[in-house]
Amino acid sequence: MIGDGSSPLPLNRRRLTNIDSMEAASAKAKLAAAKEKFGREIHVFETEGPSPIQNEVPSTEESDDVYEFTAEDYHRVIATKKEDNYLKTRKIREAEEAARRSRVTKAVIRVRFPDNHTLEVTFHPSETIQCLYDLIMRVISRPDLPFYLYTTPPKKQIKDMTQDIFSTGFIPGAIVYFSYDLPKGADATAANSAACLLDEVVFERFGGHSWC
Repeated sequence: MIGDGSSPLPLNRRRLTNIDSMEAASAKAKLAAAKEKFGREIHVFETEGPSPIQNEVPSTEESDDVYEFTAEDYHRVIATKKEDNYLKTRKIREAEEAARRSRVTKAVIRVRFPDNHTLEVTFHPSETIQCLYDLIMRVISRPDLPFYLYTTPPKKQIKDMTQDIFSTGFIPGAIVYFSYDLPKGADATAANSAACLLDEVVFERFGGHSWC
């Protein structure tokens, strides 16, 4: 008897395939439920070690020490800037700004928490920082405690809630950090060591990966 060259999958492989399919379907359903509840897609990642104190943005630019900037270069740059400012009217600058805005359709914001979880959310560049704060209030486990967001380096607290994400410079994306605004002591230590996000939010984690 001549076979067709194919053979059935081993039983254990079939089981793993079924489990993977079930997990994928479950994750998809949870993503849909979160989007319906919070009005946008959210993802949660688990990072290794404590939150970094500086942005992990790789740079391939050469050091400024490579170049020798002379006095002649300085005066040439200043003269060029003055000429550019003179030639560009306010309307032209506004048109250029509008064109830049129109090309950017989304901003991916990653919020890092003291418990080594990172929340990734997509916003429209025209949305304000207040929208980010409002969302965080809905996903954290202790919304009753005061908190603030900041960027680093250098450490700078985000205070202007009315500024939009584009004007803040959070395009095409940014990493911001979450911290409870509590006096140093037992309460602050307990808050920062506890889970920051609601259990229902932490539905999809990619443990064991460090990323920025």
